[in-house]
Amino acid sequence: MLAILVCLAPIAASANSDEADSSKLVHSMEARYGAARTLQVNFLERYLQNGKFVRAEAGVAYFLRPGKMRWDYESPEKNTFVVDGTYTWFYSPADRTATRVPTKQSEDWRTPLAFLTSHMKLSKLCGKIEQEKQSAAAQAGDLVLRCELREATNQEASKAEGAQARVPVSRDSVLFEIAEDGELRRIVVRQEGGIEMGFSFTGWQWNPPLDKSLFQFSPPRGAAIVNGLLPESPGVRQ
Repeated sequence: MLAILVCLAPIAASANSDEADSSKLVHSMEARYGAARTLQVNFLERYLQNGKFVRAEAGVAYFLRPGKMRWDYESPEKNTFVVDGTYTWFYSPADRTATRVPTKQSEDWRTPLAFLTSHMKLSKLCGKIEQEKQSAAAQAGDLVLRCELREATNQEASKAEGAQARVPVSRDSVLFEIAEDGELRRIVVRQEGGIEMGFSFTGWQWNPPLDKSLFQFSPPRGAAIVNGLLPESPGVRQ
């Protein structure tokens, strides 16, 4: 029995060390981003289905507390995705169509990013956070964490943090790649049906001077406004 305990001791110590490292890095990231009222970043989005690459898109994303964000897709097509606090909009210039959904009813593929537009902690979003050792980090020295999104009713989450930061009712898993200094490098959102969306971030700017009008969407003259479902991934054409 003593021999077994001696063998298990290093394993337990390693697990405790991993948990401590993960917790420390999460707190570092929350502190770094929580201090900013506005954020700006370049993004590359990759969309996969059943492990097969579907499409990649790139652009610039902007965040404003409380609860507002804008994603301007530049390549390969121009599209705009805006959360203005009341509605979630997706506008496609090619179709001259603006899809509008009340934020409370929109599909929250963006929920893992709620901590960027609210004061919600990852511990609120994640029922469990642990190191993901099956997925290699994109950059040496980074740590990859797996978050199992917590289940909660929309009413509970809305009361706690506001509609823009509500917790999803599914148990999707999310991977966060975080640099040693707490900078968010990458997010991978895994959903049911084999859908995976990966967002890589570069060039973070903390508290850039962003005009509030950037987070207001006015459909161009002649554009059709449709009340309906948003695309699974804002820039993806099925």
